[in-house]
Amino acid sequence: MLAAIVIAVIKMLVLFAVLMLFVAYGTLAERKVSGHIQDRLGPLYCGSHGFLQPFADGLKLFFKEDIVARESDKFLYFLAPMIAVVPAILAIGVIPFGESITLFGRKIYLVMTDINVALLYLLAVSSFSVYTIVFGGWSANSKYPLLGGLRSAAQFISYELILGLSIMGVIMIVGSFSLVDIVHYQKGMWMVVYQPLAFIIYMVAATAELNRLPFDLPEAESELVGGYHTEYSSMKFAMFFLGEYANMVITSAVAVCLFLGGWYSPVPFLSWVPGPIWFVVKLVAVFFFLLWLRWTYPRFRYDQLMGFSWKYLLPLALVNILATGGVMIFLQGGI
Repeated sequence: MLAAIVIAVIKMLVLFAVLMLFVAYGTLAERKVSGHIQDRLGPLYCGSHGFLQPFADGLKLFFKEDIVARESDKFLYFLAPMIAVVPAILAIGVIPFGESITLFGRKIYLVMTDINVALLYLLAVSSFSVYTIVFGGWSANSKYPLLGGLRSAAQFISYELILGLSIMGVIMIVGSFSLVDIVHYQKGMWMVVYQPLAFIIYMVAATAELNRLPFDLPEAESELVGGYHTEYSSMKFAMFFLGEYANMVITSAVAVCLFLGGWYSPVPFLSWVPGPIWFVVKLVAVFFFLLWLRWTYPRFRYDQLMGFSWKYLLPLALVNILATGGVMIFLQGGI
């Protein structure tokens, strides 16, 4: 019993450390990718090729003057950035990074906990992110953050529905809500082959959930200054920043588990490469796609954003579910 508790604590610490490392260098990757897309170099001077830039940014924000809006609701004002990273930390516990390893004669599974309703848990946890933005926008007692919070509420409701519908086809095929079961099902063929439309819908809806361009309407600087975090500075602003990149990492990891074969090798002759390495390679590829997308497409108008969800993505998601069900019934000899 004691050994199991120690292993669980070590797993939690390792997962948290890996998540924070990804977040730190995700910010550097963002600046480097955007620099090269815009034909410039990005950070160069903090360490070799800017390698220490995340630590310099953290140090700067830690000592930066902390300004608090005088008429703000102090409780919610401080609570909003404090819970910004919480959804990602809660979600990482059910994401499998590999099969298992043996250490000191003990078999250790590379997932914090494999629950049979992991997908429902992830949807519930991801919905929690909206409170960070709504609390931040409302508590500042300023019109621009308030508008950003209101936009966010409508945007999250719209795209959370699409996100849930996009994974229904995967659940129907596998017959399980467990991410471990879904990854095992893809040992022979990735789910993206069976569900290409669902994968596209998932990536679009997830990008909107992350408030990333071209869907970053809650913080559109051309209209709302800085949006919901206009009145935040210093480490409180940094927590919003870290929350965005932590959620990007989790979104990428879930996409790998649902559609890209998890820790399984894409080609048989490279199956000797350890599963966790394949998982990280795929995660980085999806993360890079999110970075590339931001610096490629312009921002939607708000009416376009909402219309795209309800007029196009919702019907497509429902068609995908009906088509998946029809094909399954046909293959089982029901028609």
